[in-house]
Amino acid sequence: MLGSPDTKLPVRTLVFAPLVDASYGFLAAGCEASDLRDRIGEFDADFMLQAEREAVAAVVTSGIVGFTAAQMDLLPNLKLIACFGVGYENVDLAAAIERSIAVTNAPATNGETVADHTIMLMLAAARGLPEVMGAAREGRWNEARKRYRPTLNGARVGMLGLGAIGQAIATRASAFNASINYTTRSEKTGVRYRYIPDVLTLAQESDFLVVAIPGGKETRHLIGREVLDALGPDGILVNIGRGSVVDSQALAEALKDGRIHAAGVDVLEEEPEIPAALLGAPNFVVTPHMAGRSPIGLRRQCERALDNLDRLLRGDVFACRVA
Repeated sequence: MLGSPDTKLPVRTLVFAPLVDASYGFLAAGCEASDLRDRIGEFDADFMLQAEREAVAAVVTSGIVGFTAAQMDLLPNLKLIACFGVGYENVDLAAAIERSIAVTNAPATNGETVADHTIMLMLAAARGLPEVMGAAREGRWNEARKRYRPTLNGARVGMLGLGAIGQAIATRASAFNASINYTTRSEKTGVRYRYIPDVLTLAQESDFLVVAIPGGKETRHLIGREVLDALGPDGILVNIGRGSVVDSQALAEALKDGRIHAAGVDVLEEEPEIPAALLGAPNFVVTPHMAGRSPIGLRRQCERALDNLDRLLRGDVFACRVA
Protein backbone atom coordinates (compact mmCIF):
# COMPACT_ATOMS: atom_id res chain seq x y z
CA MET A 1 0.00 0.00 0.00
CA LEU A 2 1.19 3.51 -0.78
CA GLY A 3 -0.29 5.09 2.35
CA SER A 4 -0.33 8.89 2.36
CA PRO A 5 2.15 11.72 2.99
CA ASP A 6 2.41 13.25 6.46
CA THR A 7 1.77 16.82 5.28
CA LYS A 8 0.09 18.54 2.34
CA LEU A 9 2.18 21.12 0.51
CA PRO A 10 0.35 24.28 -0.67
CA VAL A 11 1.66 23.97 -4.23
CA ARG A 12 -0.85 24.02 -7.10
CA THR A 13 0.26 21.17 -9.35
CA LEU A 14 -1.10 19.85 -12.64
CA VAL A 15 -0.61 16.10 -13.02
CA PHE A 16 -0.19 14.87 -16.61
CA ALA A 17 1.85 11.74 -15.90
CA PRO A 18 -0.16 8.52 -16.51
CA LEU A 19 -0.20 7.49 -12.86
CA VAL A 20 -2.28 4.63 -11.53
CA ASP A 21 -5.03 5.77 -9.16
CA ALA A 22 -3.15 4.76 -6.01
CA SER A 23 -0.09 6.80 -7.03
CA TYR A 24 -2.18 9.79 -8.00
CA GLY A 25 -3.98 9.56 -4.66
CA PHE A 26 -0.65 9.51 -2.81
CA LEU A 27 0.59 12.53 -4.75
CA ALA A 28 -2.68 14.44 -4.35
CA ALA A 29 -2.55 13.85 -0.60
CA GLY A 30 0.78 15.68 -0.55
CA CYS A 31 0.01 18.74 -2.69
CA GLU A 32 -2.82 20.69 -4.30
CA ALA A 33 -3.02 18.44 -7.36
CA SER A 34 -5.34 18.66 -10.36
CA ASP A 35 -5.93 15.43 -12.26
CA LEU A 36 -5.21 15.97 -15.95
CA ARG A 37 -3.87 12.47 -16.58
CA ASP A 38 -6.23 11.83 -19.48
CA ARG A 39 -6.72 15.42 -20.59
CA ILE A 40 -3.34 16.78 -21.72
CA GLY A 41 -4.67 16.99 -25.29
CA GLU A 42 -7.33 19.41 -24.05
CA PHE A 43 -4.86 21.66 -22.25
CA ASP A 44 -4.98 25.04 -23.99
CA ALA A 45 -5.77 28.67 -23.20
CA ASP A 46 -9.50 27.92 -22.92
CA PHE A 47 -9.11 24.86 -20.69
CA MET A 48 -8.61 26.77 -17.44
CA LEU A 49 -9.39 30.29 -16.35
CA GLN A 50 -6.46 32.69 -16.48
CA ALA A 51 -6.46 33.03 -12.70
CA GLU A 52 -6.32 29.25 -12.30
CA ARG A 53 -3.41 28.96 -14.73
CA GLU A 54 -1.54 31.74 -12.92
CA ALA A 55 -1.80 29.77 -9.67
CA VAL A 56 0.00 26.73 -11.08
CA ALA A 57 3.59 26.45 -9.87
CA ALA A 58 4.40 22.86 -10.85
CA VAL A 59 3.62 20.16 -13.39
CA VAL A 60 4.12 16.41 -12.97
CA THR A 61 4.57 14.68 -16.31
CA SER A 62 6.58 11.83 -17.84
CA GLY A 63 9.16 11.43 -20.57
CA ILE A 64 6.59 9.94 -22.92
CA VAL A 65 3.90 12.59 -22.31
CA GLY A 66 6.43 15.43 -22.11
CA PHE A 67 5.70 19.16 -21.94
CA THR A 68 6.05 21.68 -24.76
CA ALA A 69 7.08 25.32 -24.95
CA ALA A 70 3.52 26.29 -25.88
CA GLN A 71 2.18 24.54 -22.79
CA MET A 72 4.76 26.26 -20.62
CA ASP A 73 3.58 29.61 -21.97
CA LEU A 74 0.08 28.88 -20.68
CA LEU A 75 1.41 28.80 -17.11
CA PRO A 76 3.11 32.16 -16.40
CA ASN A 77 4.17 31.23 -12.86
CA LEU A 78 5.38 27.70 -13.58
CA LYS A 79 8.59 26.96 -11.67
CA LEU A 80 8.98 23.18 -11.82
CA ILE A 81 8.38 20.36 -14.29
CA ALA A 82 8.80 17.11 -12.37
CA CYS A 83 9.12 13.99 -14.52
CA PHE A 84 7.67 10.90 -12.92
CA GLY A 85 10.37 8.42 -13.87
CA VAL A 86 13.82 8.51 -15.42
CA GLY A 87 12.82 9.72 -18.90
CA TYR A 88 12.35 13.36 -19.92
CA GLU A 89 12.87 13.09 -23.68
CA ASN A 90 9.67 14.88 -24.70
CA VAL A 91 10.07 17.82 -22.35
CA ASP A 92 11.37 20.88 -24.22
CA LEU A 93 14.47 21.46 -22.10
CA ALA A 94 15.68 24.47 -24.09
CA ALA A 95 12.32 26.17 -23.63
CA ALA A 96 12.35 25.38 -19.90
CA ILE A 97 15.83 26.83 -19.48
CA GLU A 98 14.85 29.96 -21.43
CA ARG A 99 11.86 30.44 -19.10
CA SER A 100 13.81 29.64 -15.90
CA ILE A 101 11.68 26.56 -15.26
CA ALA A 102 13.46 23.69 -13.48
CA VAL A 103 13.08 20.19 -14.90
CA THR A 104 13.70 17.16 -12.69
CA ASN A 105 13.43 13.40 -13.10
CA ALA A 106 13.31 10.43 -10.76
CA PRO A 107 16.21 8.02 -11.30
CA ALA A 108 17.00 5.26 -8.81
CA THR A 109 13.38 5.07 -7.69
CA ASN A 110 12.07 2.06 -9.61
CA GLY A 111 15.33 0.77 -11.06
CA GLU A 112 15.44 -2.38 -8.95
CA THR A 113 11.95 -3.32 -10.13
CA VAL A 114 12.95 -2.68 -13.75
CA ALA A 115 16.04 -4.85 -13.32
CA ASP A 116 13.99 -7.72 -11.89
CA HIS A 117 11.55 -7.45 -14.79
CA THR A 118 14.41 -7.44 -17.28
CA ILE A 119 15.77 -10.75 -16.03
CA MET A 120 12.26 -12.18 -16.38
CA LEU A 121 12.10 -10.99 -20.01
CA MET A 122 15.55 -12.42 -20.74
CA LEU A 123 14.61 -15.85 -19.42
CA ALA A 124 11.11 -15.83 -20.93
CA ALA A 125 12.44 -14.92 -24.37
CA ALA A 126 15.33 -17.40 -24.23
CA ARG A 127 13.15 -20.26 -23.01
CA GLY A 128 10.26 -19.43 -25.33
CA LEU A 129 7.81 -19.08 -22.44
CA PRO A 130 4.70 -17.94 -24.38
CA GLU A 131 5.20 -20.62 -27.02
CA VAL A 132 5.77 -23.52 -24.62
CA MET A 133 2.97 -22.42 -22.30
CA GLY A 134 0.62 -22.35 -25.27
CA ALA A 135 1.73 -25.79 -26.36
CA ALA A 136 1.26 -27.25 -22.87
CA ARG A 137 -2.21 -25.73 -22.52
CA GLU A 138 -3.20 -27.07 -25.94
CA GLY A 139 -2.18 -30.64 -25.17
CA ARG A 140 1.09 -30.54 -27.14
CA TRP A 141 3.17 -31.32 -24.06
CA ASN A 142 5.68 -33.70 -25.63
CA GLU A 143 6.01 -31.60 -28.76
CA ALA A 144 7.05 -28.57 -26.70
CA ARG A 145 9.75 -30.61 -24.91
CA LYS A 146 11.54 -31.66 -28.06
CA ARG A 147 13.30 -28.35 -28.59
CA TYR A 148 16.27 -27.51 -26.38
CA ARG A 149 16.36 -23.82 -25.59
CA PRO A 150 19.17 -21.56 -24.32
CA THR A 151 19.30 -19.99 -20.88
CA LEU A 152 21.05 -17.11 -19.17
CA ASN A 153 23.60 -19.13 -17.21
CA GLY A 154 27.10 -18.54 -18.57
CA ALA A 155 25.81 -16.34 -21.41
CA ARG A 156 27.41 -13.22 -22.83
CA VAL A 157 25.28 -10.20 -21.92
CA GLY A 158 25.78 -6.93 -23.78
CA MET A 159 24.44 -3.87 -21.97
CA LEU A 160 23.58 -0.92 -24.19
CA GLY A 161 23.56 1.64 -21.41
CA LEU A 162 25.03 1.25 -17.96
CA GLY A 163 23.27 3.78 -15.80
CA ALA A 164 21.72 2.88 -12.48
CA ILE A 165 19.22 0.51 -14.11
CA GLY A 166 21.80 -0.98 -16.45
CA GLN A 167 24.14 -1.70 -13.56
CA ALA A 168 21.32 -3.29 -11.56
CA ILE A 169 20.57 -5.58 -14.51
CA ALA A 170 24.26 -6.42 -14.93
CA THR A 171 24.55 -7.31 -11.24
CA ARG A 172 21.65 -9.73 -11.53
CA ALA A 173 22.95 -11.25 -14.75
CA SER A 174 26.35 -11.74 -13.12
CA ALA A 175 24.66 -13.95 -10.51
CA PHE A 176 23.84 -16.28 -13.43
CA ASN A 177 27.58 -16.51 -14.21
CA ALA A 178 27.04 -14.31 -17.27
CA SER A 179 29.92 -12.26 -18.64
CA ILE A 180 29.06 -8.56 -19.05
CA ASN A 181 30.17 -6.16 -21.77
CA TYR A 182 28.76 -2.67 -22.14
CA THR A 183 28.53 0.25 -24.53
CA THR A 184 28.00 3.82 -23.40
CA ARG A 185 28.98 7.22 -24.81
CA SER A 186 32.26 6.99 -22.91
CA GLU A 187 33.95 4.39 -20.74
CA LYS A 188 32.92 4.43 -17.10
CA THR A 189 35.49 4.53 -14.32
CA GLY A 190 35.31 2.04 -11.49
CA VAL A 191 33.27 -0.47 -13.50
CA ARG A 192 34.50 -4.06 -13.62
CA TYR A 193 32.75 -4.90 -16.88
CA ARG A 194 34.40 -4.77 -20.30
CA TYR A 195 33.83 -1.62 -22.32
CA ILE A 196 33.05 -1.89 -26.05
CA PRO A 197 32.88 1.49 -27.80
CA ASP A 198 30.26 0.69 -30.46
CA VAL A 199 26.92 -1.10 -30.47
CA LEU A 200 27.65 -3.17 -33.57
CA THR A 201 30.64 -4.88 -31.95
CA LEU A 202 28.68 -5.22 -28.73
CA ALA A 203 25.94 -7.09 -30.60
CA GLN A 204 28.45 -9.37 -32.31
CA GLU A 205 29.87 -10.38 -28.93
CA SER A 206 26.52 -10.88 -27.15
CA ASP A 207 24.07 -13.71 -26.62
CA PHE A 208 21.70 -11.22 -24.98
CA LEU A 209 21.66 -7.58 -26.07
CA VAL A 210 19.87 -5.48 -23.43
CA VAL A 211 18.75 -1.97 -24.33
CA ALA A 212 18.75 0.30 -21.27
CA ILE A 213 19.16 3.80 -22.73
CA PRO A 214 16.85 6.81 -23.04
CA GLY A 215 14.82 7.66 -26.12
CA GLY A 216 15.07 10.79 -28.23
CA LYS A 217 16.44 11.84 -31.61
CA GLU A 218 19.99 10.68 -30.88
CA THR A 219 19.00 7.09 -30.15
CA ARG A 220 16.04 6.61 -32.50
CA HIS A 221 16.33 3.27 -34.38
CA LEU A 222 19.84 2.74 -33.07
CA ILE A 223 18.88 -0.94 -33.11
CA GLY A 224 18.06 -1.73 -36.73
CA ARG A 225 18.76 -4.44 -39.28
CA GLU A 226 22.55 -4.12 -39.13
CA VAL A 227 22.73 -4.51 -35.35
CA LEU A 228 20.18 -7.33 -35.32
CA ASP A 229 22.17 -9.20 -37.98
CA ALA A 230 25.28 -8.71 -35.86
CA LEU A 231 23.42 -10.21 -32.88
CA GLY A 232 22.77 -13.26 -35.04
CA PRO A 233 20.43 -16.27 -35.14
CA ASP A 234 21.28 -17.35 -31.58
CA GLY A 235 20.99 -13.85 -30.13
CA ILE A 236 18.22 -12.41 -27.98
CA LEU A 237 17.22 -8.75 -27.88
CA VAL A 238 15.68 -7.26 -24.73
CA ASN A 239 14.44 -3.67 -24.57
CA ILE A 240 13.40 -1.96 -21.35
CA GLY A 241 14.71 1.48 -22.36
CA ARG A 242 12.52 3.30 -24.85
CA GLY A 243 10.58 1.86 -27.76
CA SER A 244 11.99 4.37 -30.24
CA VAL A 245 15.49 2.91 -29.86
CA VAL A 246 14.45 -0.25 -31.74
CA ASP A 247 13.18 -0.26 -35.33
CA SER A 248 10.02 -2.38 -34.93
CA GLN A 249 9.85 -3.35 -38.59
CA ALA A 250 13.45 -4.49 -38.63
CA LEU A 251 12.83 -6.46 -35.44
CA ALA A 252 9.73 -8.14 -36.88
CA GLU A 253 11.62 -9.15 -40.01
CA ALA A 254 14.56 -10.49 -38.00
CA LEU A 255 12.25 -12.60 -35.85
CA LYS A 256 10.28 -13.90 -38.83
CA ASP A 257 13.40 -14.80 -40.81
CA GLY A 258 15.17 -16.40 -37.85
CA ARG A 259 17.99 -13.89 -38.00
CA ILE A 260 17.74 -13.58 -34.20
CA HIS A 261 16.55 -16.22 -31.74
CA ALA A 262 13.99 -14.16 -29.83
CA ALA A 263 13.10 -10.79 -28.35
CA GLY A 264 11.61 -9.63 -25.07
CA VAL A 265 10.39 -6.03 -24.82
CA ASP A 266 8.55 -3.85 -22.35
CA VAL A 267 8.47 -0.82 -24.66
CA LEU A 268 7.53 -0.23 -28.30
CA GLU A 269 7.65 2.90 -30.43
CA GLU A 270 4.03 2.28 -31.48
CA GLU A 271 2.72 1.63 -27.96
CA PRO A 272 0.04 0.98 -26.90
CA GLU A 273 -0.42 -0.57 -30.36
CA ILE A 274 1.62 -3.66 -31.19
CA PRO A 275 2.49 -4.19 -34.89
CA ALA A 276 0.73 -7.24 -36.31
CA ALA A 277 4.04 -8.60 -37.60
CA LEU A 278 5.37 -8.72 -34.04
CA LEU A 279 2.19 -10.16 -32.56
CA GLY A 280 2.42 -13.03 -35.01
CA ALA A 281 5.97 -13.96 -34.02
CA PRO A 282 6.04 -16.93 -31.59
CA ASN A 283 9.52 -15.92 -30.42
CA PHE A 284 8.37 -12.46 -29.28
CA VAL A 285 7.69 -11.71 -25.60
CA VAL A 286 6.02 -8.40 -24.73
CA THR A 287 4.81 -6.69 -21.56
CA PRO A 288 2.83 -3.41 -21.56
CA HIS A 289 5.45 -0.88 -20.38
CA MET A 290 5.15 -2.04 -16.79
CA ALA A 291 8.73 -2.99 -15.89
CA GLY A 292 9.05 -0.26 -13.28
CA ARG A 293 5.58 -0.62 -11.80
CA SER A 294 5.67 -1.98 -8.30
CA PRO A 295 4.21 -0.52 -5.09
CA ILE A 296 7.63 0.43 -3.71
CA GLY A 297 8.80 1.90 -7.01
CA LEU A 298 5.68 4.02 -7.42
CA ARG A 299 5.91 5.27 -3.85
CA ARG A 300 9.53 6.34 -4.34
CA GLN A 301 8.64 8.19 -7.55
CA CYS A 302 5.81 10.03 -5.76
CA GLU A 303 8.11 10.85 -2.86
CA ARG A 304 10.72 12.26 -5.25
CA ALA A 305 8.12 14.56 -6.85
CA LEU A 306 6.82 15.70 -3.44
CA ASP A 307 10.37 16.26 -2.22
CA ASN A 308 11.03 18.61 -5.12
CA LEU A 309 7.75 20.43 -4.50
CA ASP A 310 8.89 20.93 -0.93
CA ARG A 311 12.26 22.19 -2.19
CA LEU A 312 10.40 24.62 -4.44
CA LEU A 313 8.60 26.07 -1.41
CA ARG A 314 11.83 26.30 0.60
CA GLY A 315 13.85 27.76 -2.27
CA ASP A 316 16.26 24.84 -1.96
CA VAL A 317 18.30 23.12 -4.68
CA PHE A 318 16.20 20.59 -6.62
CA ALA A 319 17.07 16.89 -6.48
CA CYS A 320 17.87 15.21 -9.80
CA ARG A 321 17.62 18.40 -11.83
CA VAL A 322 18.19 17.87 -15.58
CA ALA A 323 17.57 21.48 -16.74
